[in-house]
Amino acid sequence: MLLTELLTAERVRVPLSSRSKDEVLRELVELATRGHPPDDVEAALAAVREREQLLSTGIGAGVAIPHGKTPVIDQLVLAAGVTAPGIEFDALDGEPVQLFFLVLGPESAAGAHVKVLSRISRLLRREPLRQALRTVGSEADFLRIVRASEAV
Repeated sequence: MLLTELLTAERVRVPLSSRSKDEVLRELVELATRGHPPDDVEAALAAVREREQLLSTGIGAGVAIPHGKTPVIDQLVLAAGVTAPGIEFDALDGEPVQLFFLVLGPESAAGAHVKVLSRISRLLRREPLRQALRTVGSEADFLRIVRASEAV
């Protein structure tokens, strides 16, 4: 499964407007749940916050992959965003995070959920890709770079 099969321009924000960890979680969940009723958005946000309480999803090198499982989402969805100054996110390396990929899905998609997390992590190990995504000027450019990186 390619990330660009799950990610659309409507679920990418360049730049993110958030300036704190909680704000960025909300902004990403709102992108991922666009069109859902407010109660669904709050339930999805609660699932992501609950997961974040276990261990920060800030994996280092300026990257965070917050995620959660919730019954209010019927299929796996992905949202992403970039913030130039970086956000303090309790990342494992203690550095601010600029690149965010949020994964949401139902419990029934647990296997696919893990595969998507792994794919994001593997792709973002490449510094040139991280640098290219940090400096994009638009959502379309973000998607184009991700698509090109998946083709390699």
